[in-house]
Amino acid sequence: MSKPFSDLGINILLQQGLADLQISVPTDIQKKTVPVVLNQTEDLVAIAKTGTGKTAAFGIPLLQLVDIKKTNVQCVVLVPTRELGQQIHANLTAYAAQCPEISIASVCGGIPIKPQIERLKTTTHIVIATPGRLVDLVKRGAINLKQLSFLVLDEADEMVSALKQDLDLIIKEVPKTRRTLLFTATLSGAIKQLVQNYMSKHVIHIEADMTTVGHQGIDHQYVVVEPIEKLNVLMHFLSTKEGQRGIIFCKTKAAVNKLAKNLAINKFSSGALHGSLSQGIRDRIMGQFREGFIDVLVATDLAARGIDVKEIAFVVNYHLPDTFEAYVHRSGRTARAGAKGLSLTVLQTEEVKDIPEFEQELGIEFKKFKKVDAQSIEENNGLLWAKKIFKTKPNRSISDEFRTNINTIFHHLTKEELIEKVLANYLTQTRAANSKIEASKKK
Repeated sequence: MSKPFSDLGINILLQQGLADLQISVPTDIQKKTVPVVLNQTEDLVAIAKTGTGKTAAFGIPLLQLVDIKKTNVQCVVLVPTRELGQQIHANLTAYAAQCPEISIASVCGGIPIKPQIERLKTTTHIVIATPGRLVDLVKRGAINLKQLSFLVLDEADEMVSALKQDLDLIIKEVPKTRRTLLFTATLSGAIKQLVQNYMSKHVIHIEADMTTVGHQGIDHQYVVVEPIEKLNVLMHFLSTKEGQRGIIFCKTKAAVNKLAKNLAINKFSSGALHGSLSQGIRDRIMGQFREGFIDVLVATDLAARGIDVKEIAFVVNYHLPDTFEAYVHRSGRTARAGAKGLSLTVLQTEEVKDIPEFEQELGIEFKKFKKVDAQSIEENNGLLWAKKIFKTKPNRSISDEFRTNINTIFHHLTKEELIEKVLANYLTQTRAANSKIEASKKK
């Protein structure tokens, strides 16, 4: 039987806050991390995949260690995106519901800085921040990190690759006596270098039980396609998942925009999310996704950090990620909170050779997803075409004479006959277009 949080040394007020959230049994990473943070003094490196409960693993003990008699910033949690920062701020605030004296602030980019500066003029014990915004606040003299006791690097693998320059500046601002708690999906070369450069020589390493937590409930599959059929195969897959929510990952912002446009043209309920969008648009798209107004989110890796939506039925890797860490973060968006989920990777023939490396490194097994046949794709595209017609608004600018002439042509046809002829015309045109494409490929 699993130990309760009381056995980990968590005080009664925080236990009550967790109970109110219906959190009663610690996860593996929490059981291993909480006592170390509470009772030891060494720096910590924790390898924990998305969905293992790492926010509570560092958040709960840090809340307990806050000295409410002091008014200075005692802990900074660095995150790669505002979305993840908002999620962690909400989580820590909820955990500390029975401890109102603890003051927690979120200072992330993408929103006006002046209200954040005003907020930091009041007592603040814990700050959740994106590196760029924190550097800006330090340069303006709006925050003092000289008495910091704890520095948490969450999703450190993403921070090292994308935000290293800001991270270097922050490390210089914090005291050498602080404890650093680093959380990462895998121990990459870049992370090892960061540990060597910025953390103490005596670092405690902790790893969650990945075989039972990190991939639990995720069905890893791949499908092999020709470049020209990639979009059609994806749309057929999405049609089979109608009414379910999912995230499609692309490598670049341009690819996200292109795919999202194609899905919109074909009347899929979807939205795009990447770093070049304004924060207002990103918040609106995320709100629509969380509330169920759109079913599919097309996103880059960094933009999708901090998406904590439990009912995500599937993840699609439209492009194979460059790193094992990226695959872990992507697939971890599904099968949350004990649910089941599918992680489908769309591959071209030359990429299949990479699958065994992912299996060996991550301890998972990929199954081959049977590619849909040409007839099914043709029929699915026909249904999408029909839905587009159904959703098309009438053109009120057409002249009465033109409309009358068209009506005259179709006047003697029944509804069934008209549908048969329109469908036949559609199939003739699409097959002719496909034949031209096939012919051009053979040249």
